Amino acid sequence: MPHPVALVDDHHMVREGLAATINALGDYAVVLQAANGREFIEVLAQAPPPTIAIVDLHMPVMDGYATIAWLKANHPSVLPLALTFDASEDALTRAIRAGARGFLGKNARSTQLRQALDSLMHTGYHQTSEAQLELLDRSGTRTRWERERNDILQRITPRELEFLQLVCSSEELTYEQIAGIMKLSVHTVENHRVNLFEKFHIKSKAGLLLFAYKWRIVEP
Repeated sequence: MPHPVALVDDHHMVREGLAATINALGDYAVVLQAANGREFIEVLAQAPPPTIAIVDLHMPVMDGYATIAWLKANHPSVLPLALTFDASEDALTRAIRAGARGFLGKNARSTQLRQALDSLMHTGYHQTSEAQLELLDRSGTRTRWERERNDILQRITPRELEFLQLVCSSEELTYEQIAGIMKLSVHTVENHRVNLFEKFHIKSKAGLLLFAYKWRIVEP
């Protein structure tokens, strides 16, 4: 059975184009469509929740940030994928804090869409730059995810872990505030950030949050 997908976007043509592309993949099927978050909630009241919800961040009535936060609170099993033209650091970070599991550009190709959906199904998260993880390691009793998470934790120093936890804090701390809490200079905090970026091929603060949530270094 194809995995059920919901599309929430106020542009009808965008929804129709995405639906056609998703349905053509074979492993996924669009079962719900809505023009905004409020309409999506009303539809969900009459239908079973999908596995994945592709949600435009910028919509009237109820935008994508509020819709994703509502899903996190009311249907945590649904995996929200944020759809946007706006790839700014603030927008991506705000979406992740709301509960987004990854991002998809409105100009994404079908191969990128497939990668995003498959990554969500296999790992629970999607980062554009990461390769898919094979969940089961048939040579051992632990999953590959468990082994890789253990390796990652061993590569993170205690101070880097403290920094990462503060970056993911719901208080949305600045690097200057984090430096004050850690009793370090801003320069030293910046070094922790750079070290994590280089170790794990992370390119942005939003990527740092996704990394921490995906590997359960910090609980979203």
